Amino acid sequence: MLKSIEGNFDDPEVHKLLTKHFVELRAASPEGSAHVLDIPGLKVPSIKFWSLYNNNQLMGCGALKFLEKGHGEFKSIRIHDNFRKKGHGIIVINHLISEAKKLDIKRLSIETGAGNFFIPARKLFKSCGFEPCEPFAHYKEDVNSVYLTKLIATD
Repeated sequence: MLKSIEGNFDDPEVHKLLTKHFVELRAASPEGSAHVLDIPGLKVPSIKFWSLYNNNQLMGCGALKFLEKGHGEFKSIRIHDNFRKKGHGIIVINHLISEAKKLDIKRLSIETGAGNFFIPARKLFKSCGFEPCEPFAHYKEDVNSVYLTKLIATD
């Protein structure tokens, strides 16, 4: 059974997952090309964060950052090691898309790395219908970054 909790930063498992995410992405990204947020960075008012549980086990997490009207950016999507490579990333992304629709977001974008470490993320986003785009919001052209976007239909 899937359960979603918004802003669940005090859960030790969520804290551990986000810390691991931050450390790994910083290590995999060249200096000046790391755009991963730490926990305080995820707590700002322009970001909503959810942790998802499958049978009361932390499956993963993700955040939605509000850019301009109708445009949001995915941040800090991470699947717990116990759920990786089993198709759970799509569940997290679909949950975030559903939440974005409720918030009247019509376009979702994401910045991810261009290196080999990020191949699974790029494959996942492509399978969810994200397509390459120009840098958005505050991002600039960077050979170490890939920018993706997707229009979503609001209900």
